[in-house]
Amino acid sequence: MRFLLDAEQRAFVASLDALLTAADTPAVIRDWAWGDHAGGRALWSRVADAGVFALAVPEAYEGLGPRPVELAAAFVELGRHAVPGPLAETVVAAVLIEQADPGTAKRLLPALASGETMATVAPEGAYALDGDAATLRISWEPGRIRLSPGHGPVHPSLDPARRLTPLLPGGDLLTLTAPSAEAALTWARLVTAAQALGVGLALLDTTVGYVKQRTQFGVPVGSFQAVKHRLADARIALEFARPLVFGAALTMEPSDAAAAKAAACEAAYACSRTALQLHGAIGYTAEYGLSLWLAKARALRTAWGAPEECRALVVSAGDRRR
Repeated sequence: MRFLLDAEQRAFVASLDALLTAADTPAVIRDWAWGDHAGGRALWSRVADAGVFALAVPEAYEGLGPRPVELAAAFVELGRHAVPGPLAETVVAAVLIEQADPGTAKRLLPALASGETMATVAPEGAYALDGDAATLRISWEPGRIRLSPGHGPVHPSLDPARRLTPLLPGGDLLTLTAPSAEAALTWARLVTAAQALGVGLALLDTTVGYVKQRTQFGVPVGSFQAVKHRLADARIALEFARPLVFGAALTMEPSDAAAAKAAACEAAYACSRTALQLHGAIGYTAEYGLSLWLAKARALRTAWGAPEECRALVVSAGDRRR
């Protein structure tokens, strides 16, 4: 089955790509990794003005959604440009808060949709992504969420631009409806899969351009059959992952989102290994922009469910249908 965006969706993606291309995201990412959030917050506001976060917020709370297909398409572009910040976590926060009492939802969701609020979410006892930058920190417990009053020390991660912090105890406690945990995980895995797909596409495009320029024995290395095979394998993995991502956005089934996340994150990780091998030693250097996407591909692979966890969910769902 082929999943094609319609004209309006393609125009939205093109406008978001143009916005992010003009934003010099590598400089924003490097500043973010050092704890300088000024450029990242400005970019966050522009992304919000484009309507990205509003796609996860219902119209009743000044959003445009929920519109998972458009949100997945947007997150592919956010991944292609390696936009930093708690992107998936803000979507998860919107899904969780919607499951709380209407008064809380009306108080918190409009600011998420507009980009005024940047949210992070972490299961109880786990590290939260970018808790030092977020203005809304949510500790997620079974059947309820707690609005944390602050965060602890910043810890490094596989991706320097994904800064991890513990959340402080205390804060308002909100009770959630029963489906909240499964629904929130489904959204988290969908947008993480889309983000990983975009990271993989960026890595592949960069590597294809590089092997056309780099020469050995007087010819571009991209003309070597072994190099073509590696790039073809990377492209096939991404193209197999793409329909899983948009198929999951259509069904919003937990097992479909898990399958999309496993496929897209594994494809992006394979692209990162191919990109590093074909770039050679320059790919290891922090000064070269490729490293920003390499680190993100590794980190997204285990975010919101490692591949083996997602595959187990897919298998168990298949067993229940028999």
